[in-house]
Amino acid sequence: MFDLLRDAPFGQLVRYLTRNKVFRYPEEEPGFQCPSTYTVEGTLSPTAVNGSCKNTSEEKIPIDGGDGTTAPGLESSIGKLSDTTSDVDSDLERQTTLGIRRTQTIPYTEERLECEQRLAASRLASIPIVPVKTADGVTLVDWYNTNDPANPQNWSQKKKAFVALQIDLYTFVVYCGSSIYVASEIGIIAEFGIGGTEASLGLALYVLGYGLGPLLWAPMSEIPTFGRNIPYIASFAIYLILIIPTALVHDYGGLMVLRFLAGFFGSPCLANGGASMQDMYSLLYLPYAVSLWVSFAFAAPALGPTISSFAVVAENWRWSFWEILWMTGPIFLLWAFCLPETSASTILLHRATRLRQESGNKRIRSQTEIDRQGLSPRAIAMDAVIKPFEIMFKDPAVMFTNVYTALTYSIYYSFFEVFPLVYGPLYGFNLGETGLVFISIVVGCVLGMMIYYSYLYFFLIPDIRKNGFRVQEWRLRPALPAVFVFTLSLFAFGWTANANVHWAAGVICLIIYAASIYIILQCIFVYIPMSYPQYAASLFASNDFCRSLFAFAAVLFAGPIYSNVGIGQGVSIVGGLSVLGIVGMWLLYFYGAKLRARSKFALS
Repeated sequence: MFDLLRDAPFGQLVRYLTRNKVFRYPEEEPGFQCPSTYTVEGTLSPTAVNGSCKNTSEEKIPIDGGDGTTAPGLESSIGKLSDTTSDVDSDLERQTTLGIRRTQTIPYTEERLECEQRLAASRLASIPIVPVKTADGVTLVDWYNTNDPANPQNWSQKKKAFVALQIDLYTFVVYCGSSIYVASEIGIIAEFGIGGTEASLGLALYVLGYGLGPLLWAPMSEIPTFGRNIPYIASFAIYLILIIPTALVHDYGGLMVLRFLAGFFGSPCLANGGASMQDMYSLLYLPYAVSLWVSFAFAAPALGPTISSFAVVAENWRWSFWEILWMTGPIFLLWAFCLPETSASTILLHRATRLRQESGNKRIRSQTEIDRQGLSPRAIAMDAVIKPFEIMFKDPAVMFTNVYTALTYSIYYSFFEVFPLVYGPLYGFNLGETGLVFISIVVGCVLGMMIYYSYLYFFLIPDIRKNGFRVQEWRLRPALPAVFVFTLSLFAFGWTANANVHWAAGVICLIIYAASIYIILQCIFVYIPMSYPQYAASLFASNDFCRSLFAFAAVLFAGPIYSNVGIGQGVSIVGGLSVLGIVGMWLLYFYGAKLRARSKFALS
């Protein structure tokens, strides 16, 4: 608990105000013994800096997983590798490859998987890690041993789950904040004397804002000086503040501006949520954490109208924004006291600073200090913004995945304008009852998650253990039947939206639709980083932008289209467009390897 509070924003603020006298790290304690591997013979006295840094031929730092156990959890299932630990323990050369090597391997690759399996085996014994020394005498800071509790990969499963849950809840609130506005549209029309399209702009601008935000927040979180927490906590604080004037504003233009800004400052959950999961979970089990995170993001917009509709009917349209504040406030307080930094690069950067101060060895550096030497944050950010769009326009596979996910996302958000046209006029539902229909999306999301988790547990993970990573297109297999189900469910919903057909028929179609689209998105979100691992973060940001841009347009054109051509015909139009996705997905499965072989960006 002490480590959690120290590493959280509150603990870091206290450290800053007390000049690191409170919530100290081990390196700052008076009795700390600096590992001998961080001294430089002939240039550093063994008793440098008040004698706190001593040469020790064998140092072993007491390690636990935070609850008295040693790195328990999912990784222990790779226990069959434990027979290699005796060799590792006696081989100094092997020791030097156990720690920071994970941060130097490319994510989502076979190399990363092998590295994590070796680390998991090594955690069965607390093996000291010898840091690498470069040819010019620089010592690269690393974890002290394979069970170092500062490494997020070594946290106990309870701590990982608690941190992941905080990010999931944050994601839920921000996504819920988009659609919770829908129930207020009627009241906004009445108060400001505007039309339906103008009222729906409040939803569209919010979605556009959290599509643009990742282009800034994603590259910022990859700069170790900032890490994950600074973009998280700073933007979330601004998001929280913006909710108050949004609930009080008496001007339509001001309301729209505030909605856009709220989406923009709430977007780090899109930009960095998956990266935070990757920081904590090994590649083999990362899909479980990411799938759950995506479930919160997918289900939240569906629950927004349900949460706000009855309150808006009972009170007024401003209550939907107060509800966002009531959900956001407690999560922000939880973050302030319980959200630690998860980026290994940032943690090791700060450790290098402390070791230099405590040991007097000025040649201790973190790997990121070496890698980013001479690079300005502006240059890093510009490359992160330009590169994903360059790849998208030059690589057909990336173009297809971006356009197809954008199409599915736009259809999803168009339903927020469609449901009031179906369940009110055709079935006589009031505003609150119409909001309950959105729960069908949540049910479909849970169903899709159960199917995908079963696929991971019974097929994918056992196959990876046996055969390693197969060709990247192998990950698209669950999507191959799902694309047919997605299109058929759209047509079924459109043509059962009829007063002569029971309303439950359409709800069942929506459940099937949600389950299929959940599976499709999971497959695509795994395929992209595995095919383009070195550009994964930036490509996710560009994918977010494309999805949000399409959704922005869909929110504005959905109402007029469905009102003019009818529900059946309108849904048939988007269903027809989704047929192109069926063709594209199957072509990508069979010819994706050839496309990647011709691409200068992809991993073949």
